[in-house]
Amino acid sequence: MAIKILWIDDEIELLKPHAMFLKKKGYETQMINNAIDALEIIPHENFDAVLIDENMPGMGGLEALQKIKEIKPQLPIVMITKNEEEHIMEEAIGAHIADYLIKPVNPNQILLSLKKILDRNKIITEKAVGNYQQEFRNIAMDIMNARDYEDWKDIYKKLVFWELELENITDNQMSSILQNQKQEANIGFFKFIERNYYDWMQTDEKPVLSDQVFKEWVKPHLSIDKNTLLIMVDNLRYDQWKAIEPLFSEFYNIEKEQMYYSILPSATQYARNAFFAGMMPAEIEKRFPNEWKNDNEEGNKNQFEKEFLLDQMRRLGLSQLSLQYFKVLNTDFEKKILDDFHQYKNKNLTVIVYNFIDILSHAKTDNRIVSQLIRDDKTYRSITKNWFENSYLLQIVKKAQEEGMKVLLTTDHGTIFVRKPSQVVGDRETSTNIRYKMGRKLVYDEDDVFVIDKAEDFHLPRVNVSSKYIFAKEDIFLAFPKNYNHYVNYYKETYQHGGISMEEMIIPFVTLSPKN
Repeated sequence: MAIKILWIDDEIELLKPHAMFLKKKGYETQMINNAIDALEIIPHENFDAVLIDENMPGMGGLEALQKIKEIKPQLPIVMITKNEEEHIMEEAIGAHIADYLIKPVNPNQILLSLKKILDRNKIITEKAVGNYQQEFRNIAMDIMNARDYEDWKDIYKKLVFWELELENITDNQMSSILQNQKQEANIGFFKFIERNYYDWMQTDEKPVLSDQVFKEWVKPHLSIDKNTLLIMVDNLRYDQWKAIEPLFSEFYNIEKEQMYYSILPSATQYARNAFFAGMMPAEIEKRFPNEWKNDNEEGNKNQFEKEFLLDQMRRLGLSQLSLQYFKVLNTDFEKKILDDFHQYKNKNLTVIVYNFIDILSHAKTDNRIVSQLIRDDKTYRSITKNWFENSYLLQIVKKAQEEGMKVLLTTDHGTIFVRKPSQVVGDRETSTNIRYKMGRKLVYDEDDVFVIDKAEDFHLPRVNVSSKYIFAKEDIFLAFPKNYNHYVNYYKETYQHGGISMEEMIIPFVTLSPKN
C-alpha cells in the first residue's frame, strides 16, 4: 500500500517532477495549491504526512500549520521555506513540526525527510536488531571468560545498553534472546560471587563495597567551602538510572558514572546502614548495640542512618562540615524540602534519601493495580521515569543546579524480577525476606542458594551460635512450605532484593556537575 502524502504549495506545477520521483519510491502525493482547500480535505483523508510551503498567498504556512495541528495533532508536517530567518524556524519548531527544509529542495531531500519521519522506527529497529545479533556472540564470550568484578560490571553495562536499545522493538523473539542471555549472565555472576565473596571480606583486593562508598567516592567532593547534594534513591537499578539520566542531563553534566557492589544481604537494612556507617553490619552492631536491630527483632531497621553518618564523618575528619539529612517517605515532605531548599543550600552536605522506588517495587506485590501496570522491566523503568519527571525531586535538582551545587546520585541496592520458587524450612525465628533467609534450623535446596555458615567471616551479625544465612541465586525466591502454593502465587513475578544477581548487587554512583 502506497504511503499518502499531502503537498501544499502555490507552485505545484514546478513540483510535479518531485511528485513523480516520490511515486516511484512508494509515496502517493496529492498536491494542492492553497492552504484553505487543504484544510477542507485533511479531516476526511488519512494522510501519512504533510509537506507545506511557508510562504503562500492568502493563508500562509505557519497559520495553516497551527490549524492542521488542531485537526490532527499527530499528523507529521514538514515545513518548506525560502526564508532562513531564525524566528520563522522557531515558530515552526514551537508548533511541533517533524522537519524543516530550506528551498530549493531536491527530490532526494524530500525522500530522506519522509523516510526519517515515517520509517524512523522501522530503520532504528532493523539497525538495533542487526547490531545486537553481531554483538550477541561477543557478550556470550565475555560471560564465559569473565574473571573479575570489573568484567562483570562491563557485562552488565552491555546487557542494559542492549535492553534499552531493544525495548521498543516489535521483534519478541529478539527480546527473548536478550532475556535468555541476561539469565545466562546471572548464572555466571552467581558462581563468581560464590567463589570470590569470602575473599573480598578478608582482603583489600575487592571492588568498592557498600561500606567503602562514602569514604572513597563521597568524601573527595566534600569541603568547608563547597556545598554538595547527595541523593540516595532506595532500590534504584542501573537500568532505571539510564532511563532517568536524560532528565538530570537538562541541568547537569555527567562528570563520572561509576558502579559499586552492594554487600550481602543486598537489602536496605544491611546495605544502606553499611553505606552511612562506613562499616560492615557486624561492626555496626558492635559499635551501636542499642541502635542495630537484627532480622528477628521488632522495630525500624534504618532509624539511625543520620547518627551512623555523623559518626563516620567524625572518623573521617569531617566533623567540621555542616550536615542536613532528610528521609522522604511521602510527597508532602518532599514538597516541604523543595519549598525550604533555600535554608539548606548552604550546608556542606545535604543528604536526601528517597524510598519511592522501593515502595513501588513492594506495591507490585501488594497492589493488584500496580501489579498490572508493572509487567516487566520495561514498564518498571517507564513508571520510574514518569515519577521522576513529575516529582519535586527534579525541581530540587534544578534548584541545586541554580545554586552551583554538585550532585552525587546513588542507591543502596537494586532489585530483580523473581520467577522460580525454592522451598525453605525454618523455625519461627527465621527471617521473612524473600531473597535471603537468616535462621538456625534452615532446610533448603543447596543448588539454589549461597550459604554462609560462619557469619563473622562475612562481617554479618550472628543472632545465635547455630544461625546461618542463605542467599537466593538468579531469579529464585525462597518460599516456606506452609501455604506453599498461595505463597508462590503471591510472590511470583514480583520485584525482590536481598539475594545475588547483577541487578541487585551492581549499582550506580553518579557524579553530576551543574551546567552553567
